[in-house]
Amino acid sequence: MKFQLQAQKETPFGIARAGVLELPHGKIETPVFMPVGTLASVKAMLPHELEELGAQIILNNAFHLHLRPGAETVKSAGGLHKFQNWNKPILTDSGGFQVFSLAKIRKVTDEGVHFQSPVDGSKHFFTPESVIELEEALGPDIGMILDDVIALPATFDATAKAMRRSVAWAARAAKHRSRADQSIFGIVQGGLHEELRRECADALVQIGFDGYAIGGLAVGETSDQMDEMVGRVTPMLPPEQPRYLMGVGTPRDLEAGVLRGVDMFDCVLPTRLARHNVAIISAEETSGIAGGFQNLNMLKAVHKNDFSPLDSRCSCFVCQNYSRAYVHHLSKCSEIAGARLLTYHNLWFYQKWMRRLREWILQ
Repeated sequence: MKFQLQAQKETPFGIARAGVLELPHGKIETPVFMPVGTLASVKAMLPHELEELGAQIILNNAFHLHLRPGAETVKSAGGLHKFQNWNKPILTDSGGFQVFSLAKIRKVTDEGVHFQSPVDGSKHFFTPESVIELEEALGPDIGMILDDVIALPATFDATAKAMRRSVAWAARAAKHRSRADQSIFGIVQGGLHEELRRECADALVQIGFDGYAIGGLAVGETSDQMDEMVGRVTPMLPPEQPRYLMGVGTPRDLEAGVLRGVDMFDCVLPTRLARHNVAIISAEETSGIAGGFQNLNMLKAVHKNDFSPLDSRCSCFVCQNYSRAYVHHLSKCSEIAGARLLTYHNLWFYQKWMRRLREWILQ
């Protein structure tokens, strides 16, 4: 992996960055948003459509792929890229957040995580080492280490325990790596406690990773609390390596992260909203650097005879060829095509949003 900063811009909240991240399956212009394809598929989209709308890298989830179809199947297919016919870079999340969400059917120990499959109830055991082996078998360009995620708000002692366990796991994961062609990112934990975040960041940098993620946010805290913590953590990380804010968020959240020095983002929001009949469109009032946005509920009757595009300012395939009235009709009838059109548009909107932020930094 190679990461080169092209421009930096001082903001009231930190230093925004624009760069190029070079990976085995291609170059990525940052800041970048990664559509989420949990099970080796971005819901409702085909790979060529993702390329059309500007996606440079997608996210798969090692936890879910471990359960279905299994690492051996993916490996036999030639790895994730060949398995899903996606020739651009892929990042895999390790499953730390997914394990966190299985609170009733998992047990976390210093050794690893025992959990039951939410698919069939079978028992599994994840360790830092086994997750590295899993990701090396899957073959993404970037893999994330296993971490101990806790919900917020949390006590200082509980947060410290989870953070220090994550650091211990990070050291074990780094030691177990065997693929030189795969990058591994460390994950900074520590909740809303700056001193714990600093302790974690210092330890991870000493261990040494190819990039660093900010985890354990968007799990119960307010947007202001999240913004403040991101702004405090980014200066703790090496400026010459990429920074990734995990699982965030709205267009507003992406802009806030960029202004504080984050390079990479992912979130299920644009695809999930599409499956719930919501289009993300431009707002008349500009609320930030990249513009304004609003959510449009396509089930509302007001759209029945509206033959204008979803977003008059959008140049995507959907807005150039289909009307609000048609998408409303599809949504009301629960037609699959409605979810596909809304997903395409929402992901296009996110990619354009990131390009605007990047252009602002470069200018």
